[in-house]
Amino acid sequence: MILIIIIGMSLVTMLPRVFPVFIVGQLEFKSWINRWLNAIPYAALGALIFPGIMSVQAGQPHIGIIGGLVAIVLAAFGLNIILVIIGAIFTVFLLLT
Repeated sequence: MILIIIIGMSLVTMLPRVFPVFIVGQLEFKSWINRWLNAIPYAALGALIFPGIMSVQAGQPHIGIIGGLVAIVLAAFGLNIILVIIGAIFTVFLLLT
């Protein structure tokens, strides 16, 4: 009985996640909708990163902002993402010490 419940729960969880993959793959969107959809991951990433930048040091948001700007500059030079992250962390570390 427990095995049936587990299988049922997994199907109920899996189906709403799998069906959109097959449906969206068949749809043709206009070019402006595709551009808008392509921007969603960047917007979500910014929404996740920005609060962390602003709260690096309580009462001193400029430290996180400087670290974020260093990351932007390093990324603009086309550096590897690991180097961008290390550069931003090192900048914040220097400003905190």
